[in-house]
Amino acid sequence: MTRDAAEPDLSGLEPKKILVIQLRRIGDVLLATPAVELLRRRFPHAELHMLTEKVCAPVLENNPNIDHVVVLDKKEHKNPFKAAVFYYGLKKAGYDLVVDFQQLPRCRYAVLASMAKTRLSIPPRWIFRPLYTHWVKNRDGYAAMAKASLLRVFGIEWDFEPPRIYLTEEEKSRARRTLEGLGVGESDVLVTLDPTHRRVTRCWPAQHYASFVRQCLAARSDIKFLALAGPGEEDKAREVMHMAGNSDRLLLPERVLSLREMAGVIDRASLHVGNCSAPRHFAAALDTPSLTILGATSPAWTCPPRPGEPRLHENLAKNLPCQPCNKNECEFGEPLCLQGLDPRDAAARALELLDGTRTRFRTAERIAGKARPVDKRL
Repeated sequence: MTRDAAEPDLSGLEPKKILVIQLRRIGDVLLATPAVELLRRRFPHAELHMLTEKVCAPVLENNPNIDHVVVLDKKEHKNPFKAAVFYYGLKKAGYDLVVDFQQLPRCRYAVLASMAKTRLSIPPRWIFRPLYTHWVKNRDGYAAMAKASLLRVFGIEWDFEPPRIYLTEEEKSRARRTLEGLGVGESDVLVTLDPTHRRVTRCWPAQHYASFVRQCLAARSDIKFLALAGPGEEDKAREVMHMAGNSDRLLLPERVLSLREMAGVIDRASLHVGNCSAPRHFAAALDTPSLTILGATSPAWTCPPRPGEPRLHENLAKNLPCQPCNKNECEFGEPLCLQGLDPRDAAARALELLDGTRTRFRTAERIAGKARPVDKRL
């Protein structure tokens, strides 16, 4: 990842206070954490803040690369006075470098309010170009790498840094207690399941998930499935579990878990399986192996391994000529890319991942109660 000759050269910049902007969504905010880590490593003495929406802020808690999370509450911003006070606060903060990954309207308001000397983003529309001092086209490939590729103007190169979420020991202990209350023992192989999505082109049918679960349970007696669901998605998760059959190895929390509670559960799991949504990025951020069922989504959202390391995160796709379309509705009616994806193939691949050396190591690590060392290279 080298800087092209026509691109700006900011390698000599030494900012004292940096603002990184990634307002939403939860998965995208997680995918911005490698860029934040690289900025911290490049500018170790700078004060680094990150601006995000209130719903996304929990995934940034305890991140050692961020000095302060600036939280934007969309409900409060409906009040013009509160919004004006918020943006005035950005101006008073005295940022000298702003990196905007998203260019949503509120991102642009924040860039304008900051009055930072250096304002970097992807190429803006001509009407918004006065808001930015520099822009550069991001590289194609893994989404976290694409975000980090903007930083090449500082001489920064992405080196397979994955997204990261940092859990405290208390949060890990709380997750273990929650799982114990659901009947997950130390010797159980836990698989978290994310069977919901608000877009039909990104959601594998419930009957396919149920068939997949039944086959995995029949193949191994030590597996327990825990279904995850966001607010308003509980009925879909219950439907999948009901269709999979009554079993004490099919678990569903009595309430919707918070983002950090969900992270704690995925951290304990030996495998995560689901649609292309935020939980798969939690798995990548916690080094939990994952299998994602792809419909309309590009495989560019899948975290690649470092050279020479085992692949922890894999996709399963029908690979039709129309994939990936990245559309929210299928022009052919039923999304055949998902309807035609055989649960037997998913079960076989999930079982292979569970039999992998890395997965066995993680299971033993959890049983021993050992914490995974955190990479804090600065």
